[in-house]
Amino acid sequence: MKAHTYTLQEVNDAATERAFFDLPRRIYAGNRNWVCPIEESLRKVFDPARNDMFADGEAIRWIARNEQGETVGRIAAFYNREQAALEEQPTGGCGFFEAIDDQALADKLFDAARLWLSSRGMEAMDGPINFGPRDSWWGLLVKGYEFQPLYENPYNPPYYRELFENYGFRNYFDQNTYVWDIANDDITPSAYERAERVFSAGYKFRHIDMSELEEAAENLRLIYNKAWALFSGVKPMTREQAQALMRTMKPIVDPHLIWFAYFNGEPVGFFVMLPDLNRIVGKFDGKLGWWNKLRLMWDLKVARRSDRIFALIFGIAPEYHGRGVESGCMRAMLEGFLRTPACRYKSIEFAWIGDFNPVMNRMVESYICARKHKMHTTYRYLFDREKEFRRCPRMGVKRRDE
Repeated sequence: MKAHTYTLQEVNDAATERAFFDLPRRIYAGNRNWVCPIEESLRKVFDPARNDMFADGEAIRWIARNEQGETVGRIAAFYNREQAALEEQPTGGCGFFEAIDDQALADKLFDAARLWLSSRGMEAMDGPINFGPRDSWWGLLVKGYEFQPLYENPYNPPYYRELFENYGFRNYFDQNTYVWDIANDDITPSAYERAERVFSAGYKFRHIDMSELEEAAENLRLIYNKAWALFSGVKPMTREQAQALMRTMKPIVDPHLIWFAYFNGEPVGFFVMLPDLNRIVGKFDGKLGWWNKLRLMWDLKVARRSDRIFALIFGIAPEYHGRGVESGCMRAMLEGFLRTPACRYKSIEFAWIGDFNPVMNRMVESYICARKHKMHTTYRYLFDREKEFRRCPRMGVKRRDE
């Protein structure tokens, strides 16, 4: 069989960007589970004026064409010097990969990303990842192809796994997604008992008020920086980032889905959940002009057509680990909203729980009794093929002196 010849073209004008956005529509034609991403959200990733990662970094995109001029593949490569320096070796990223099932094509795309990153001083690349926060477009789907993805969570065909692994990418860490049926699932009896103990000990749990978003953002920042500072490679969240996060979420926030735990009046834990937009935006075909924004708000706030909750982020200050705070928060949510007539949601998905965080995985499995639903893998490719590959360290483990 004759090998195909592919040509790469940098995305640098409206026509090549249009081809970059349109390719997935061909790849996933007829796939009922795929949801077309909102194009404007992707544009922000590659816009230096709207993505802070460009302050100390770069990004590039390519499309691949076959002999007939058809777009058959795409990839982006990027790095941020500050982020790269947090790793064992300077590490960039590649992402937004889409391609027909051809290893030669995938290799050509991966080679382009690798050589470009190497020319910028990188010694490894992670992929497929986002040029931005981990809660969006991070990891390759390796289990759960039969389910609709959460909003801005990656979805891909099963053959992508072989394309990555055949090139030489290795599993750096897995990201688990758990599902919990609101009507039929329940937390364990021991979780109820743990919750009762924390209630008796004076812990308080309540959902936010929309007039308290600034305070909620600051409380989230304080707990996040304590809870995630143990993981090497995670930067503390700044006050500005926390406020920006809350401003971004404000139009879609359901205040009954964001809960804080308090002890002696001080915030010690949080659950931030949102209505899943993928239940609504699929019909928009990636376009979110003013009319679709109105439709989105109507479906979300009035018709309440999102029946799935996206558990975006949760954390507990380390000094309160093991005290049952997570059980207390889950019970408070159940009794305060999820099991009341006001709740129209059917399920919760707890996403992006890394295998490097066994405590959180055990908590979701053993106390909340959620079922593992999907799994994404973040791969790493070391440019020096003789160098020892090591998976991501477990939470709290640091490999090198700070």
